Amino acid sequence: MDLNHDEDSQPVSPTGQYFNSSVLSICVIGVLEFEIPIQEDDSLTVKLVQDVFLPINPRFSSIMVQDEKGVKYWKKVEVKPKDHIRVPNFPEGKSVEFYDECFNDYLTKLAMETLPQSQPLWEIHIIKYPTKNAAGNVVFKLHHALGDGFSIMGALLSCLQRADDPSLPITFPAFRTNPQDISIEDSSICRRVPRILSGIGNTISDFVWGVLKSTVLEDDRTPIRSGDDGVEFRPISITTFSFSMDQIKQIKVNLEVSINDVICGVIFLGARLYMQAMNPEKTNASSTALVLLNTRNIAGYKSIEEMVEPNTESTWGNQFGFLHVSVPRFTEKDSSNPLNFVFKTQKTIKSKRDSAAVYLTGQLLETLRRHRGPEGTAKYVHSTLKNSSMTISNISGPVDQLALANHPAKGMYFMVVGVPQSLTITMVSYMRELRVAVGTEKGLIHPQKFQSCIEDAFIIMFKAAAESKSGSATPTQIN
Repeated sequence: MDLNHDEDSQPVSPTGQYFNSSVLSICVIGVLEFEIPIQEDDSLTVKLVQDVFLPINPRFSSIMVQDEKGVKYWKKVEVKPKDHIRVPNFPEGKSVEFYDECFNDYLTKLAMETLPQSQPLWEIHIIKYPTKNAAGNVVFKLHHALGDGFSIMGALLSCLQRADDPSLPITFPAFRTNPQDISIEDSSICRRVPRILSGIGNTISDFVWGVLKSTVLEDDRTPIRSGDDGVEFRPISITTFSFSMDQIKQIKVNLEVSINDVICGVIFLGARLYMQAMNPEKTNASSTALVLLNTRNIAGYKSIEEMVEPNTESTWGNQFGFLHVSVPRFTEKDSSNPLNFVFKTQKTIKSKRDSAAVYLTGQLLETLRRHRGPEGTAKYVHSTLKNSSMTISNISGPVDQLALANHPAKGMYFMVVGVPQSLTITMVSYMRELRVAVGTEKGLIHPQKFQSCIEDAFIIMFKAAAESKSGSATPTQIN
């Protein structure tokens, strides 16, 4: 499409071009679960879209086009809200179990559909039937080219208000630096030089390994990875379950690790338990997780006005990097001391964070874009995703209960779809619960069995951490 730029046009970010290309079309599905049934007045939905949703960001009123030079940009268009709002009809008078199955099938179908490029890249689906988790659901589908999870979460939160008092600001978990990371001794040259040298070594090894994993090195085919071409076009199942943030924090305190260490440790242990249960010979097959890292240097969500302000650290868009994290092998030692799995995970993630490989990878992508163009770079990103076994994404959500148009939300979760992987795991905290959503390739991964293994891993970890604190067991950290 050859069009001339106008004053309302904005350039599409490089990552936005990669995620909306001939080889990748990645979207985010967000689900709000409500305590009370959704009212029948669809005109209210249209008004909310016009008055609240569309003003959030100009991209919600724009389509992606390219000029005669092949440069892509966002072009402002007139939006007809009814073209973006879907209200499906299921058979009336059925059981909650029936509607739950209908809802799951609807999400599977929604995940496979592509958003039309002729209109702004978002949809809202209103499910007015009760499921086992909610009296009604509102589903947002937004193209990842619009922004990353941080941006999209900030946008959705701007549509919501606190259920207890809409005049009060929404609060989030406190972002605290681990006190073990800061000390007077750490400022001494004797301690800083080895850390700097270690960081340089980690940067080189992580960057080289990341390039190899994105090009020639593939994970093994396992019960969690088919490794087939076109896996992103296959149906997926989306299942969810929750963990108590208080229990996660208790494990964190007992083991003196970070919350992310606990979460990743539980997921990695659960994945190994599932692989062992489905095919013992593949228990310790080569498996890599891509852990998404927000590259903004900020301590929490900003207002939408701040996020869309150019040249700020909280700028709207796709600002994240991938950490290639090898899933630790499950050994005899881990069976007797499962906490060792968390410490192995902690050591791996810490070494990745101490390196600058994420930023070097960003420079590599920019170099590829200049020489091969966005399509060539998108193929590299596609290969990075396809060659790994899973993606893990974690977002901090509000502590307060929120409401949309006076409908209290009892839960929320999201899923990234269109990814060339058999397994995607996303997490969001809300009302002191961590909601885990698992997207699995149908016909390859048994969703209920996988969920059971993750839940078993959490129970094992929680009990072991409590015993270690009481002195009945002593965790052995790896060196």
